[in-house]
Amino acid sequence: MTTAPLLSVSGLVARRGGVEVLHGIDLEARAGAILAIIGPNGAGKSTLLGTIAGAYPASAGAIVLDGRPITGLPAEEIVRLGISLVPERRQIFSTLTVRQNLLLGGYHRYWRHRAAVRADVSRPRAIFPRLAVLDRRTGGTLSGGEQQMLAIGRGLMSRPRVLLLDEPSLGLAPLLVREIVHALERLRRAEGLTVVLVEQNVKAAMAIADNVCVMERGRIVLRGTPSDLLAHPGIKSAYLGKGYELATPGT
Repeated sequence: MTTAPLLSVSGLVARRGGVEVLHGIDLEARAGAILAIIGPNGAGKSTLLGTIAGAYPASAGAIVLDGRPITGLPAEEIVRLGISLVPERRQIFSTLTVRQNLLLGGYHRYWRHRAAVRADVSRPRAIFPRLAVLDRRTGGTLSGGEQQMLAIGRGLMSRPRVLLLDEPSLGLAPLLVREIVHALERLRRAEGLTVVLVEQNVKAAMAIADNVCVMERGRIVLRGTPSDLLAHPGIKSAYLGKGYELATPGT
C-alpha cells in the first residue's frame, strides 16, 4: 500500500509582478524524505517554495499538507501548521545576536510557551555546534557558512514537519556544503523531517535526495530518483558534468 504524501502540490499557478511564473506545478513529498528541485536560474524554483510557504499568493491549484488544504492561508498560519521556509541568501537579522535570531524562529509560540521556545534553542545547536560558540555574536559579523547554519537553525525553531530550503549552499566552500548536507541527512534519519530542497549544487542535492524534480520555465519537465536522472543523458550533460558518478552521503 502506498503511503499518502505529507505535502502535495497540484496544478499550482503563481504570478510575480503580473507575470505568470509557475504554470501548473505538480509534486509530492513523502514524510521523512528529501525532495530536491533543480533547474536553471529563472525556472521558478524560489517562487515555488515561497508560494508553498504562503509568502506569494497562488493564482490557481492546490497545496495540501497531511490531507489539509492550505492554499491561500497566511504565511504565519502555514508556519503553525508545520511548514518552515529557509529563504535564499539567509535573510537573517544582522543587528540581532545568534540567540535572538534563533528565538525569532519560534515567534508564533513564544508568548504562550516562552520556556519551551527557549529550551528549543538546544536543537539547532545540537545540529550545528558552532552556533553555541557564537551565541552572543550579531548576525552581521558571521561568515557566510555561519549565517547559513543560523538560517537553518532558525527554521528548525518552528518545529516544522516540512523544511523548505532555498539554495543553502549558495556561495559556500565545499567543506561547509558537506557539513550542511550531512546535517540534513541526520535530521531526516533521526527526526523524520521532510525536506524540499532547491539547490544549484546538483551533486550535493543528488547525494541525499530520495527524489528529484527538474524545473524549467515554470514547469516540472522531469522527475525521478537520483539514479533515474543520472541515467538521463540530458540531465547528466546539463547539470552534472562529464565523468560524474552518483555519490552517497559522506562521500
